[in-house]
Amino acid sequence: MAKFRLLVVSAVFLVLVGCKSKSGINGVCGCGWPPLGGEEDLEANVGDRVFFQFDKSILSNASDATLKRQSAWLAKYPKVSVLIAGNADERGTETYNLALGQRRADAVRDYLMTNGVASVRIITVSFGKDCPIASGHDEESLQQNRNAITSVQGFNPYKCQSVVRSGF
Repeated sequence: MAKFRLLVVSAVFLVLVGCKSKSGINGVCGCGWPPLGGEEDLEANVGDRVFFQFDKSILSNASDATLKRQSAWLAKYPKVSVLIAGNADERGTETYNLALGQRRADAVRDYLMTNGVASVRIITVSFGKDCPIASGHDEESLQQNRNAITSVQGFNPYKCQSVVRSGF
């Protein structure tokens, strides 16, 4: 019986130590994968991006479900701040695509703010066409590059350098 108690106490200790070592961003303990409240949790369980039609910055009906989940997730983790990166496909000038990417990021920011996320928790950037996630030149690749990606601040999934940065 004493060995069983020792085994149980050891198992509880290991779980607690493991939980402490796998803390998510902003001290939110995940105790598993992905860590709750972190970038991996956002990407895997909520969705980190929405897509846009060619030359548009208007959110589609398909975006609504993802942005509702993002709003709820941010309400659940009030210490988490996000970066919204607007992107464009390769067509158009660099100047035009930077402005388009910014409008896309701002559209997502405005949606999140309308759904209760404080403006101080959101930073927007535009990468224009300089940070594609799909490398092809076909319509499917171009569609993937017309997006706004939400990430936990401090995490840059594509190691892109922002050209335009704005808080609200």
